[in-house]
Amino acid sequence: MRVVPTLLLPLVVASAPAQSISGEWNPITHEDAIERGQGPDLGDYTGYPINDAARLRAESWDASRLTLQEHQCRVHIAPYIYRGPMAVRIWEEKDPETQRVLAIRQYISTYEQNRTIWMDGRAHPPDYAPHTWMGFSTGRWEGNMLTVYTTHLKMGWLKRNGLPESDQATLTEHFIRLEPTLMTHVTIINDPAYMTEPVIRTEEFRLNLDGNINWLWPCEYVLEVNSRPKGAVPNYLPGENQFLKEFYTRWKTPEPGAAGGAATIYPEWRKNMVKVSNPARKENTARPPQGVRDKVEVMPVQGNVSMIVGAGGNITAQVSDQGILLVDSGDKSKTRMVLNELGKLSNKPIRYLINTSIDADHTGGNEIIANLNGPITSLPIQNTPGASLTQSVQILAHDNVSTRMSARNSPTAAPAAAWPTESYINNEKELYFNGEAVRIYHSPPGHTDGDSIVYFRKSDVIATGDLFTPDAYPVIDSKLAGGLQGVIEGLNMILDIAVPAHHEEGGTMIIPGHGRLCDEADLVEYRDMVVIVRDRIQAYKKRGMTLDQVRAARPTMDYDPLYGSTTGPWTTDMFVEAIYKGL
Repeated sequence: MRVVPTLLLPLVVASAPAQSISGEWNPITHEDAIERGQGPDLGDYTGYPINDAARLRAESWDASRLTLQEHQCRVHIAPYIYRGPMAVRIWEEKDPETQRVLAIRQYISTYEQNRTIWMDGRAHPPDYAPHTWMGFSTGRWEGNMLTVYTTHLKMGWLKRNGLPESDQATLTEHFIRLEPTLMTHVTIINDPAYMTEPVIRTEEFRLNLDGNINWLWPCEYVLEVNSRPKGAVPNYLPGENQFLKEFYTRWKTPEPGAAGGAATIYPEWRKNMVKVSNPARKENTARPPQGVRDKVEVMPVQGNVSMIVGAGGNITAQVSDQGILLVDSGDKSKTRMVLNELGKLSNKPIRYLINTSIDADHTGGNEIIANLNGPITSLPIQNTPGASLTQSVQILAHDNVSTRMSARNSPTAAPAAAWPTESYINNEKELYFNGEAVRIYHSPPGHTDGDSIVYFRKSDVIATGDLFTPDAYPVIDSKLAGGLQGVIEGLNMILDIAVPAHHEEGGTMIIPGHGRLCDEADLVEYRDMVVIVRDRIQAYKKRGMTLDQVRAARPTMDYDPLYGSTTGPWTTDMFVEAIYKGL
């Protein structure tokens, strides 16, 4: 009797919580077997509460798009990855001192994907943080059920036949260990862009007692179609995808039911079986308006580079021993807040300021920043070249920006202190600062004719200016010689520079003119959108349709929930008009 308490004491102190889903699990694929095997039929959206935007995007999808280099190594997002051929290894990461579970880790064999579910109570990242295929997940135990909430997901698929899930979607999951060797996985997907109700799906898993999960998926993209024009994106024009009818013809299902929609899920729909229409909103109300933030915040990106948000347009800051280099200065009203945040990063002076365009929300702070130590134009001449001894701020931009800012009696005129102190007239300029090469590329006339792209080669970060804004259609300023073809060429130029890491995620990071931090996969979605909308409007114009008729056809409907706006300085109708007139 004296021995028993001694033996039990260490067991009580070191015991783990009763809840656990650790182990290696194999899926039981009897549910939705066709979809989880060879894949669903084209045009089969039965049982999904989609809106018209999701349906149009799915009907326009061409599987040939998967041959594009940027799509070949793309993987599935967390809400979908459990529904294919796969196995999953699950284990706990514990604090070595307290044995408290800090995180639950998963290795998903398909595509070698690693997922972390944080169990330590941490908050989800801000909205401007990057999105990933697995998203950001936090979990908690509810009895024997692990409940997980995931945000910051990239755009992916609800079904592998082109039915989309947007990057606004969130995921709630329940992992339920019903018995020692059986686990149920419930997923609840909410997508304000493409669904009118949540989608709920389940999968069963059985514990694998026979071996280890050692699947690997090395992927290296190659040129598969060498006759395709650069920048082309395979897609079907609305109403021209003849493969959509194969599903309901073969299975003799009602065509309206195959088209999906929330009403088709319920028994009452069988009384009339008409096609369900849920128009997508033209204005994106799920995201805050661009540039509207209560405060200025700094987010480290990688290397020496950080992103400053809340200053109007995004600002890129490269900070190291030599000083600070900025890409854009933001809105004038936010400049003092920007300088305050920079002071927290470094006590070094600002040495360079590069403007990506002439827009006020990217150049508004030029004058204040230039006057911090006296503008270079007003400093006395030194006996050495350059301004290295004067600690003044050099402002760099393309010559078209300089010309317009210095033009008298012009809407684009600016105070002399805000003008570029040095401009470039060819296609690129380079400098070496803070231990890395900084290359400035002049983009073809897209947003304006003075657009610059800035690439920090060692940190592997690109600042794009307003050529790329992941939550709004590209602004094409025809008064400043902007044009659609220049936007497409500029986006392809960025894709040529960017190199993704494994799974088409990370690698070269991209700071857009507005919106969240991105990588190449996000830019690809944006480039594809611009090309597809261009193709549609071009086809409509060849048919002799007027601008009003094209607007009425809503060539952007499937993308409006992500990028559209009916108010503000740049609306969806203005975007359509700019494309129509520019073709």
